Amino acid sequence: MAYVVGRIVHDADSHLMELSDCLDPYFDRAMLARFHETPGYRRQHERQTFAERARAAHADPAFRAGVEDNILLRKNYEAHGAFIADDRPRVVDLLGFASQLVFTTFCLGNFGLDQGDDLDLCYAAASAHNTMMADFCSVDRRLLGVAYAPLEDFVRAKACAEEAIASGAKAIMIPSRLPQHHAHSHVGFDPLWAAIQEAGLPVLFHVGGEEKLNPIYKENGLPPVKDFHGGDDNFTSVSYMPIPNSAMQTIATLIFDGVFDRFPKLKWGAIELGASWLPGWMRAMDSAAGAFIRNEARLQKLSAKPSEIVRRQLRVTPYPHEDAGWIAANAGPEVCLFSSDYPHVEGGRNPLKRFDASVQNLAPDAIDAFYAGNFIDLMGEGLAPDLRRPAHLLAA
Repeated sequence: MAYVVGRIVHDADSHLMELSDCLDPYFDRAMLARFHETPGYRRQHERQTFAERARAAHADPAFRAGVEDNILLRKNYEAHGAFIADDRPRVVDLLGFASQLVFTTFCLGNFGLDQGDDLDLCYAAASAHNTMMADFCSVDRRLLGVAYAPLEDFVRAKACAEEAIASGAKAIMIPSRLPQHHAHSHVGFDPLWAAIQEAGLPVLFHVGGEEKLNPIYKENGLPPVKDFHGGDDNFTSVSYMPIPNSAMQTIATLIFDGVFDRFPKLKWGAIELGASWLPGWMRAMDSAAGAFIRNEARLQKLSAKPSEIVRRQLRVTPYPHEDAGWIAANAGPEVCLFSSDYPHVEGGRNPLKRFDASVQNLAPDAIDAFYAGNFIDLMGEGLAPDLRRPAHLLAA
């Protein structure tokens, strides 16, 4: 029996767990050699000492026989469909989701190349990632591959997104941290937003593309704190706190500078950045707009209050440990999305149970919006009509 039965649930956040050679077929040889010498790639590669063990495990018939019983228990590289494309359709079947947005893990942050000087390699890495994602997700229409477009160059960003759209991408991810020389809201990006809007796809922010915690916060004279994986590379309670900061500032700037209004049909998503910040942030934007509207022509031109623009165009995924019902009640039923974070540990072993408990006091139509309607609205043309509310899932 599938994990989800008799209801429509779309998954707004799932991942690949790529091995470090995942991009090799998608670079030309000269560019690949340059890529392998970058510090960002080498750090990622050196962490994957288990790569051959992972391949061997997934080739073992005894291991594969336990897939159904362990679909939400095995995590990261042990999870079914983590890096073998032909395995992923069965994952969607066993989970019972109507679709999954699929993000990278290995390539999050584009290996730090956005913050460097080698823009040729920066955009080549993004292009290789985008083609890899398109190939992986081509095995099943329910897998909605997310491409990445660096924002370091206006012309190249648009070309990168258009190439990804042509190859089958269903969403375009951008970093929430600032590009080196201009704001996200710079008018030079208007052709990029226009191209994505015309394609009917969303623009997404995701954890991994944000400004990180200043490491000086760790210099407290106390023993080091391990993350939940037992190391020090992932989040602790302190480094968790700034996760949404870049997104909050960036999206507020996009709204205040009129980008959301100039492209009113373009939808935006903040994925795996939490959502407890959302109601207060919306109120803070309304307060800022009210305080400065007499002096700022850009605020006078807004089509609505910032919070209303958010409800119209932004969708956000709460973490399973957050009170999604409280967030939806205070931000509006149009905004929040369900996500599993499959196969990451952070998604937990029973995300549906945790979210069901937190949204149970919402109205039925708000609950449906959380699990399905808001995702369908976000994805636009990226989600085929027959995948939006498949009748066979309701009859299961």
